[in-house]
Amino acid sequence: MESRRLVELVDARLADLLASRDTIVRRIAPELGPFARYSRDLLSGGKRFRAQFCYWGWRAVGTPATEAAPPRDAELADLVDLAAGLELFHAAALVHDDIIDHSDTRRGMPAVHRRFEALHGEEGWRGDAGGFGEGSAILLGDLLLAWSDEILSHAILGAPSLDTHLAARAAIDTMRTEVTLGQYLDLLEERAWATVDPAESLARAERVIVYKSAKYSVEAPLVIGASLRGATDDQLASLRRFGLPLGIAFQLRDDVLGVFGDAARTGKPSGDDLREGKRTVLVSLTRSRLDPSSRRLFDELLGDPELDEGQIRMLQETLRQTGALDEVERMIADRMREALGELADAPLGDTAKAELASLARRITQREA
Repeated sequence: MESRRLVELVDARLADLLASRDTIVRRIAPELGPFARYSRDLLSGGKRFRAQFCYWGWRAVGTPATEAAPPRDAELADLVDLAAGLELFHAAALVHDDIIDHSDTRRGMPAVHRRFEALHGEEGWRGDAGGFGEGSAILLGDLLLAWSDEILSHAILGAPSLDTHLAARAAIDTMRTEVTLGQYLDLLEERAWATVDPAESLARAERVIVYKSAKYSVEAPLVIGASLRGATDDQLASLRRFGLPLGIAFQLRDDVLGVFGDAARTGKPSGDDLREGKRTVLVSLTRSRLDPSSRRLFDELLGDPELDEGQIRMLQETLRQTGALDEVERMIADRMREALGELADAPLGDTAKAELASLARRITQREA
């Protein structure tokens, strides 16, 4: 019930924020309308997993006397701002990620750079439509980052002490640094894989997962929320030991859905990660199990944006037949057990532990 209410409050806060920013951008120039409109579309809906981890990270570190009680009004307002700021940061990362990956769709709609590209064509402007689309989307992503920092900075003003304020700020800054560098590692792997010793490819793919996704999807929101409330070092360490393996499992599930997911549920074409040539753990395991001739064919197809449905099915079958898909499913289950084992013994409140365990199951068993 609390999680559902939080999601509703975060949705409302984002809607209010974007409405206020719409007024600002239109006052500057009416041509800026797409910035607010595309932002609203990108931020509409969503499961708000990061927001929920932030909230339950805060709840988890209360004293025995306060842990079971929901936050007071002022505390809740700050938590909603904190959670909304994380969702804005996530949206910015998606905009930039879609440009880097040349993705055409996001959440069942054209990706932001494709929408700007289409706008260029509709208006009959001069120059390269693709370049205009990418440049405009970079700016929109940067704007979302600025709005994210604005609301996050406001949220932590309500910290109970200077120490908790600084701790939350440090956790936010660490998250932003790690995910940006993780994005670069992902970009690097998609281009450097042929020069890398195959024996190292799995470890490198796992490194991308940790820094591009796992930390900022689960671990960082937990730590940010807990830091705002004054978590002890032991509590923060427990949340990290829970959050990191869970975040890895979350991304592994995402990788499986990127290849085998139902487009109607995921909002992206089935097999899209194969067309983009993502060097995931699933791909690394598959390549390591193929003979040289089969690996060459696999490598020739992977990353071809013109792959047809038959070629996609052939690659999917290769992932299955090598046992790579089954291995990734085992990895997800193992990371899930590790995370829940850490949570069971953590010095955290019982109410929050139960909610976090439920949330862990939802993010690793999802179909979209």
